[in-house]
Formats: sequence, C-alpha cells, structure tokens
Amino acid sequence: MDFKKNKSHSGLFLLRLFVVLSVIALISILVFTGCEFGQVTEEEPGTSEPGGEEETVEEEAAEEETVEEENGNEVGGTEITGNINILSGLEISDTVLDSRPLAIMVENTPDARPQSGLIYADIIFEVVDEYGVTRYVVVYSSYDAEIVGPVRSARIYYAEIARSFDPIYAFWGTYTEAYKAIDDLGLDVLTPLGDQSGNSSIAANSNSGWRDYNRSAITEHTAFMSTIALKEEAGNIGYSLEGGQSPLRFKLDADISDRGDTSNIAIDFSDQSAYETYFEYNEEENVYYKYQAGIQHTDYETGQQITVSNVIVMITNIEGPIDASGHMVVRTTGARDIGKAFFFMDGKVVEGTWERASAFDPFLYRDDEGRIMLFNTGSTWVAITQDSGRLTY
Repeated sequence: MDFKKNKSHSGLFLLRLFVVLSVIALISILVFTGCEFGQVTEEEPGTSEPGGEEETVEEEAAEEETVEEENGNEVGGTEITGNINILSGLEISDTVLDSRPLAIMVENTPDARPQSGLIYADIIFEVVDEYGVTRYVVVYSSYDAEIVGPVRSARIYYAEIARSFDPIYAFWGTYTEAYKAIDDLGLDVLTPLGDQSGNSSIAANSNSGWRDYNRSAITEHTAFMSTIALKEEAGNIGYSLEGGQSPLRFKLDADISDRGDTSNIAIDFSDQSAYETYFEYNEEENVYYKYQAGIQHTDYETGQQITVSNVIVMITNIEGPIDASGHMVVRTTGARDIGKAFFFMDGKVVEGTWERASAFDPFLYRDDEGRIMLFNTGSTWVAITQDSGRLTY
C-alpha cells in the first residue's frame, strides 16, 4: 500500500510540473511574439495623420523661401530654369548652343556702320569711349557669327565688363596700361596684337582675324573676326570652351493683354547726335527695334534690323578724359544704393538697381523692392550712361 501511495503522489507531482512548465512556455511565446509585432507596427509606414508629410514638405519649402528672402535672393516672378542658355534663356538644342561666352570688342563710329554679326549676339553692352564715341562689348554664346566687326581695341572698363561673363575676350590690341589691367583680371584673351612693353604677359596669339578694305579705306574700320574661328583658336591654346557666368535670369514673355505701351526709348551717350541710341517697341512681337542716329540699325550682311527682347539702362560714374589720349574712367562695380537702373521689357519699364561686388562677379539686377529681376528670353541691350537725364521714354 505504501508503494502505491508514493506512486500516486509521484504521478500527481509530475502532472503539476508539466502544467507549470507548459504555462511558462506559453507565456514566453506570447511575450516575445507581442514584442515583435509591436516593433513592426511602430515602423510601418502610413501611420501618421493624413497630410502630416505634406505639411512637413510645405514647411521646408517655406523655410527655404524665407532663407532666400533673408539672403536678398527673392525673385520677382516665376523663373525659367532647366536646360537653357545662361545668356539668352533659350532652350539648348541643335540650333541654340551652350558655348562659353565669347566677348568681342566692336566699334560704333559712323564709318563702321552697319556692323556685322550684332544680330547674333546674346548681350551687347554700349558705353561711351574717347571723344563721345561709343563702343560695344558684344557677347556670344547661343549662336555663332561668321563675321563680326569692325573689331577694335580694348579699354580697361570694357575688359571689366567682359570679365563679368568669365569669357574668352577678343580684341584688336590696346594701350600699355590696359594690357596690364586685362592681365590682372585673369582673362583668357585672343588678340592679334600683343603687349610690347613687357608690363604684362599678353602676347599676340590670334591670327584668324582679317582686314576687309572693301568696307573702308580707313584701316581702323577694316578688322573682322569669326566666332567659329576664335573658338577653334581658343581650343588650340588650351582655353576651356565651357563655363561662364551671366547677369540675367529669365521668365516667360507677358501675355499680349498684359503688355504695356512704353516705347520710344532714347539714350543720349554724349553731345554727339551720331551716338544717340533709340528703341521702338513692337507689342505684337514683344521686341524692341533699334535705331542709331535716327535711322534703322541694321546688319551689314543681311540688312536685318537689330531687335532685342530687353533693354537695360545702367547709371554709373563716368569721368574723363583723364589723359592726352582722351581715355575715360567708368565705374563698373559698386553697391546697389549707388547703382540706379531702368529695365524695359513687355512694353513696360521697371525702375531698380544694379550692383556688383567686384570685377570678377556678374552684375546683379533688382527691382525697386529689392527682388532679383527676371528678363524675357532672347537678346538684351545694355546701355551704360552717367545720369538718368540722358534717358527718355
């Protein structure tokens, strides 16, 4: 009997032990399984409240706009970006190039007119030279011009203007002090005439230009160049054919219903009427037709009248003559509080400012509220004069 009793107690003990172990095992499974589910649940996407992610993106965009505005980079309108030429805003294609800017000096005396190749330029700067004569810094990137000219010599302020594009700079010689200034600007130059004084490292390095005495019996008006040949020479020398910088940012043309009627823009650069520049606005085409000294300003080869999408008039300090040769001094840098500007596009005028921190920087144009100006795509004419009284419209 004792044996049977001990055996019964032993069986009961084993049963209880089995139950306890089973319960412990079950609890362990539930605990560990529950933890894993909990972790997955916390990491599953889409558990945030609807609109939460969008609100975050909007907040980030707003913060970026605020930072841009605080940095003085607010843009006055909707900007065109993407695969565009930095000087014209035109979409790069088989016909619109993306070349490094090529700046060429072109003269504007009556004997030099009509000039060749201006109709293919993206941007042209016009500034007064010696004796009230104006000269052009003609900048190409979107299109080539087989004939450009008559080409003339450089001046220090013309070189400073050209430097704003980080271009290849082509000219037909200059005077001793200007060679040194151009050298100090670090410009990649192409010139058939080098510095003989030894004050700079600029040597004659271009022979693609030519003289055409059918255009004039006066040698000064006979020099011509080709953008195609100049770029080939630049590549052979080792200059980069890519890069550059631009003062312009772009927008779409205004709808015809939003266009204005501001026309008859006249800029009087000097006391000589031969250098009065005049623009007439065409509302339908949304371009400005250029006139020089009261007559249509045309291209020599095609007879086509020059038209531009934008006209910019910059007011700055111009002094001179400063020497016996009649050379002038033109301020090409400065803060916007001393740089008044007028911007003509879409048949309207916007008053604003220009600024430039150094000769190595591009010009920066703003409206009267301090926002960065946006311009129409196409070509732009920039006139620099000494006071707003020389501008009428």
